[in-house]
Amino acid sequence: MPHDGHLHGHHHPHHHHHGPAAIGHNGPDGADHLASHPHGQPLADAAARDDERQLIVDVFIDGFRAAEDKTSFLRMAKIPFELSGEDRPTLKLVDVEITDGWQVGTASPGFASRELVYHPFPGGMVRARTDMRFVYVSLDERRDVTLREMLALIGD
Repeated sequence: MPHDGHLHGHHHPHHHHHGPAAIGHNGPDGADHLASHPHGQPLADAAARDDERQLIVDVFIDGFRAAEDKTSFLRMAKIPFELSGEDRPTLKLVDVEITDGWQVGTASPGFASRELVYHPFPGGMVRARTDMRFVYVSLDERRDVTLREMLALIGD
């Protein structure tokens, strides 16, 4: 029904606020329009960065597997052979581990239950993933650093 100079597909007895004061449909003056979901680029940019980071991880793992001289490969990639920390001995890189896994289902907390809600995936939804971690040790501790963490540490 037409009111306020435009058409709506519904009729209701309240006034519509139009113009810069109320961005959202029937929103209070000064309200942000549906602030619970961002529009446009932020989500797309984050997804693109995540895809790019995954590509870097995949290429790095493939390169490491193919490298005849693993130590030189790590040096060229600027992977630190020692991690120093405040109030602790320097950690030394002793292992690089690559693991393959397949996500075959999901499990999440159930409502008002200690039992998990489990959903096994059909074959087409099973996802393979490869992880790489760097194992650092000292006399006092062991620290595993994933490749994604390492990329953040060295500033990918």
